[in-house]
Amino acid sequence: MAAYRFLILDVFSETPFGGNQLAVLPDATGISDEGLQKLAAEFNFPESTFVVPSADLACARRVRIFTPTREMPFAGHPTVGTACALVSEGLAGEGRFLLEEGIGPIEVEVARSVTGLRATLTARQAPQLKEPANAADAAAVLGLGEADIAQVFAASLGIDFTFVQLGDAATVDRAVLDNGIWSSQFAGKPSPQIYAFAGQLADGASIHSRMFAPALGISEDPATGAAGSILAGAGAMLSGFAGDRLNLTIDQGVAMGRPSRLEASAYLENGTVVAVGVGGASSFVAEGQIEVPEPYLLR
Repeated sequence: MAAYRFLILDVFSETPFGGNQLAVLPDATGISDEGLQKLAAEFNFPESTFVVPSADLACARRVRIFTPTREMPFAGHPTVGTACALVSEGLAGEGRFLLEEGIGPIEVEVARSVTGLRATLTARQAPQLKEPANAADAAAVLGLGEADIAQVFAASLGIDFTFVQLGDAATVDRAVLDNGIWSSQFAGKPSPQIYAFAGQLADGASIHSRMFAPALGISEDPATGAAGSILAGAGAMLSGFAGDRLNLTIDQGVAMGRPSRLEASAYLENGTVVAVGVGGASSFVAEGQIEVPEPYLLR
């Protein structure tokens, strides 16, 4: 057995018991890949992160992100929460630094506010637009009528999402994922994560959203930072936005009783999206020690 320190945070919330739960091992050196997956399943949060030294001297640390069923190359709330945890633990200083993730270095900036630590991530990449599902399938998987659908598009940045724009927040809240239709029409296909939202894809707009990801072992996610950043970037592309920065305020997790507030942005140069970002607050909830059995340690 070996003992490892962990922190639990609620990310994208200024107060505990809101936002998206995250377990962070600030130093996971010596745990095998199988052990990391076992720990993520044991915590059973939408994601857990495991921090190890980075081979890239420009990066403060390498962050490995796991859902209960698989490793992720990039995710928003784990990056934001881990950045805050590293500053809290004295492993990084306030301000700007880089974290190594599966899609490459991610820039984070951590600052202290009256309610605690806040972090913003910036991925200096543009989302890729993908071939979307048709409106009929998008409506059916959410238990809605085709008339409820404003538009459907798909986009990716390390993880693929089907974005379903609905007429209003009430329609978003009455959506119910049909697992049978998801299994037949979305599972194992491009963009299986379903992100339903209401609101305009315009600078300064307020978005109300929900996200369903059975393929990742997440029935519904209280806050999806990666999707928020991709939404801002894809929204700028699809709307023909002509400015330098498109900002969205996203409320998610409300129907789950875990309200989350995300600030997402797309950055443009000469009309082209060159980076996306998302940020928000993190609340520290708990800390402790977890014992990792010998079979899950590197030999």
